[in-house]
Amino acid sequence: MSEQTITEPEVTLELAIEHGLNEEEYEKIQEFLGRKPTFTELGVYSVMWSEHCSYKNSILEIKKLPNEGPQMLVGAGEENAGLVDIGDGLGCVFKVESHNHPSAIEPYQGAATGVGGIHRDIFTMGARPIASLNSLRFGEMSNPRVRFLLDGVVRGIADYGNSFGVPTVGGEIYFDEKYEGNPLVNAMSVGIVKEGQTASAVAKGVGNPIIIVGSSTGRDGIHGATFASEEISEESEEKRPSVQVGDPFTEKLLLEATLEAIKNGGIVGIQDMGAAGISCSSSEMSAKGKCGMDIDLDKVPQREKGMTAYELLLSESQERMLIVAEKGREQEVIDIYEKWDLNAVIIGEVVEGENVTYRKDGEVKADIPADSLVLGGGAPQYVRESKRPDYLDEVHNFDFSTLEHSTDHNETLKKLLGSANIASKKWVYEQYDTMVRTNTVNGPGASDSGVVRIKGTNRGLAVKTDCNGRYVYLNPRRGGKIAVAEAARNVVCSGAKPLAITNCLNFGNPYKPGVYYQFREALAGMSEACRTFNTPVTGGNVSFYNENPEEAIYPTPVIGMLGLVEDLDHTMTPGFKNEGDAVYYLGADRTGLGGSEYLSVIHDLTTGNTPDIDLDFEAKLQDSLLKAIKTKLVTAAHDVSDGGLAVTLAEMAEFSDKGASISFKELKGELIEQLFSEGQSGVVVTVAKKQQEAFEKYFSDAGIPFVSLGKVSGKSLVIDDAVDVSVEEISSVYESVIPSAMNR
Repeated sequence: MSEQTITEPEVTLELAIEHGLNEEEYEKIQEFLGRKPTFTELGVYSVMWSEHCSYKNSILEIKKLPNEGPQMLVGAGEENAGLVDIGDGLGCVFKVESHNHPSAIEPYQGAATGVGGIHRDIFTMGARPIASLNSLRFGEMSNPRVRFLLDGVVRGIADYGNSFGVPTVGGEIYFDEKYEGNPLVNAMSVGIVKEGQTASAVAKGVGNPIIIVGSSTGRDGIHGATFASEEISEESEEKRPSVQVGDPFTEKLLLEATLEAIKNGGIVGIQDMGAAGISCSSSEMSAKGKCGMDIDLDKVPQREKGMTAYELLLSESQERMLIVAEKGREQEVIDIYEKWDLNAVIIGEVVEGENVTYRKDGEVKADIPADSLVLGGGAPQYVRESKRPDYLDEVHNFDFSTLEHSTDHNETLKKLLGSANIASKKWVYEQYDTMVRTNTVNGPGASDSGVVRIKGTNRGLAVKTDCNGRYVYLNPRRGGKIAVAEAARNVVCSGAKPLAITNCLNFGNPYKPGVYYQFREALAGMSEACRTFNTPVTGGNVSFYNENPEEAIYPTPVIGMLGLVEDLDHTMTPGFKNEGDAVYYLGADRTGLGGSEYLSVIHDLTTGNTPDIDLDFEAKLQDSLLKAIKTKLVTAAHDVSDGGLAVTLAEMAEFSDKGASISFKELKGELIEQLFSEGQSGVVVTVAKKQQEAFEKYFSDAGIPFVSLGKVSGKSLVIDDAVDVSVEEISSVYESVIPSAMNR
């Protein structure tokens, strides 16, 4: 019994609105219950019907994404993460999620618990995490607050991931004033599981005991889900208690205990306790199994005195799981967790009916139909007003002839290499353990995507996070297409066949018609691209309300791409390899400057239209390139993206400490576009001299345009009479940007 009696406030419409619910939703709750909700029930509905948990403003659009394919074993929304067949009796479980709002307030713990949460989604399904990635967005680095956020986020990711023991093999970081005050921190985890050893987040079997395992429950993270479902404001700092606190060492124990318990076979169902804590895991497992639960909250291990039912149900304390054990085998499960020095306590049982009942101090504090709480059940689903923003006409009609371009292309190239968006991120990824578990083949900075070995085989997984928010802002549908296409191109350039994607959809306030238009159009573009590349969507995360007091972020639908390397001998890296190798450009013409880093850095403009993309041609290019890599027709491959062709060549020189003698005379278009256009469907490859004839015949037969640019030679990048920059100069600029900014 509690030491004191807590008087719960009277539930009113005003109180419901304070909880983030609207009048229509409050009435709907009363219809489900047949009465006014208790204060505890109101709290449960408020978190379960928040955007973060229910996807109420997004689910109808998400359902349009393709989620089927022969490689799919578990599709979007079926479990904690998607599961893809990778052959040899193995499956890959992978997912990306956001922790944006917590990281804006408390960057270290916000990022750390984001990493911990996504790993739990993976190993709750029985898979061992083998790789981490991240996708980060911040404001301009000249802002001291931004540098504080960057430092905290990177340390949080590093400290949690390094202690937990999973390598960080890739990621991306962008800086733009549009993310000022509302950084994006998206974490991705990739795991492997053997066939027949997966677990499901389901409750079934009347009389089966319910066990809470892992850490004790405290008051950290209460209303974290609703906090993540509102805009950041000046009052957000007061919500610091909504940020959870993580313990990677406990999570490591939880990982080992959970995998052992699943393998042991005494578990019927298991779910991570992430957003909305006990209320979420219990209701979702019950709804999926079409059964009820009876839970005694007094039995929940607590690390703080006097916690109420409301607090226990809504707490988002980290490193906890909810298990439904097979009756008669519960002690086996408990013994495994206790062996690993973790709590394992029976707190209830599966019951007939459809309600989840929560008791405290001998009283029923909440009695709720489980299905009424969850996505796909009673949780509301909305289609918001959508209106094409007026700014699109303005940017699309920008007159590029008004721009004056410098003729000092050496200086322009160095300015681009000195952009924080293009420059080396070594300062960041050197803080991460990229080699733990010894399966990393290509880590951050070594390849267009991270590559990890599938242990015991000569095969691997290529993984990549990718999105250019500027593109999505300028043309949401094209930007959505390009996000998928570029992620696929990156894994192909590493020698992998794209298999499937996860996504993290970061947008502003969905109640604003312009934002909802961006969201709907971006998903339409993503859908089209996924169907073209046969990369179904396995699941992901929606993060709305990413706005600072001034404006919304760039719409940023981050793509997490998974690819399969059939033979690790065929992995490819971007650096020049051998003196005398021929350099070729493959793909579409280099035209257009809209949305480019050149336009942003040199002219301080984000305007024009996003580069066009022919998805069918892109798929043909990727398929042809992958076959060329497998047959060893090329010695290096690097996709053309931020900064354009000149930056791509400079990076290849930087990665290898080798120069190249290049001519653009056979390329179409104006010189400034040849150098700096971010036109899509372009790749630079190198070819051994003895393979040139075979290379040219192969791509001619494949119908892929190619241009011979020159050869690898010397210690400078020379492009006709336009560029002559030494590799030493390139490296000096490329490697110094972020360290210099952080040392201010």
